[in-house]
Amino acid sequence: METDHAAHPPSLPTVTLPIAELATWASRRRGPVFHTWTGLRRYAYLLGPEANEFVFAHDRLFRFREAMSALVAVDGETALIVSDGLDHARRRSVVRPGMHHRQVRSYLSWMSQAADEALSTITAGEPFDAYQLFRAAIRRSTMLSLFGERIAASSDQIGAHLQPLLELVDHMPEVIDLHQRLRTRTWRRSMAARAKADEFVYAEIARVQQQPEDAETQVLSTLVHGRDGTGSALSDVEIRDQVVSLIAAGYETTSAAMAWTLYGLGGRPELIDRARDQVLEVTGGQPPTAEHLPRLTLVSAAITEALRLHPPAAMTARYVVEGFTFAGKKVRPGTHVLISPYITHRSPELYEDPLVYRPERWLDGDGGLVTRAPHDYLPFGGGVHRCIGSTMATTELTVMLARLLSRGRFRVPEQKVRAVSVAAMRPKGGLQVVLEG
Repeated sequence: METDHAAHPPSLPTVTLPIAELATWASRRRGPVFHTWTGLRRYAYLLGPEANEFVFAHDRLFRFREAMSALVAVDGETALIVSDGLDHARRRSVVRPGMHHRQVRSYLSWMSQAADEALSTITAGEPFDAYQLFRAAIRRSTMLSLFGERIAASSDQIGAHLQPLLELVDHMPEVIDLHQRLRTRTWRRSMAARAKADEFVYAEIARVQQQPEDAETQVLSTLVHGRDGTGSALSDVEIRDQVVSLIAAGYETTSAAMAWTLYGLGGRPELIDRARDQVLEVTGGQPPTAEHLPRLTLVSAAITEALRLHPPAAMTARYVVEGFTFAGKKVRPGTHVLISPYITHRSPELYEDPLVYRPERWLDGDGGLVTRAPHDYLPFGGGVHRCIGSTMATTELTVMLARLLSRGRFRVPEQKVRAVSVAAMRPKGGLQVVLEG
């Protein structure tokens, strides 16, 4: 439990996710482990920090392939999120160098470029949809940083191709299975969109294979020319799946986190002023550099708190391959286990005033940043499948917020904001923001 009892001005109402709140209600009555059925699938909810720690420490009991099968429609059969065991380790080892924090810092200028291009389109004093604006900016930033100008130049086109797929995987797995079996119009539209995106990505893979010198610093080049510990290369299909996963997951979840950060700060105008003062003092109003990032502590705390209240994946799943007992309850093989960052992060046993947006809880007395145990704070999951793009995401968020604050104060007008999607927890209908200049 936190001990900071300092008074803070009231913030905007906390936005909840109904399906996660239902699980919260059930856990209060039935304990940290309970079972449900949806169609033919058996689910076991393992909720709370002890459950998170158990799941992260016992990876051998679980598989991801069956649990995340709904994502195959977008990410592909060999994506990291649906890979297990040696296949997962091999693919991850090839992707990892491009996601290392030192490599991510080399992308800072592209992140600022994408932010500034997007922000140049807004007019001070007039509302704009911050979710959609930063969604496009983060998509372009991700594609510039990871894959270079050729793919980034078509970021809106690829985004349009991926949108039907992202809408498809918003459904429950059983619904996606039904669309696939019946070959519904939704399914056919999604597969046609995927074919268009794949055509572009495979052409870019072929180009880099023939002209490696054109993309030496981008992740696509790393994927094409990288080798695992045995000297094995990824196949074209594997490369495609990692490329699409990084693009789709990168902008879909990161843009939602950006919107929630702005929403939270919108209820704390005095904190906006403090964060803006820090950005101007540290950067002089210029694009942030690698040396600036550790000094933008208020910006980092604002983002960390938004990810606490609105984690990218409100709930995440594993498929049980070896039965076990936890908290006195047996969980059988074939069960889909669900753990919840959302429920953990809103626990009053872990966080004082858990429904209040309070970035100060992440700052120590000396202005440094506070960290929490990985089973207490898990916006990017945990264990061997922890999101490989977490550093990329938090760096993009820091740069985007710093560039916005450099332009002036902003406010969030009164509006109805609702969260949707367990997979991405985004604000339905966007988020209206006004830049005051």
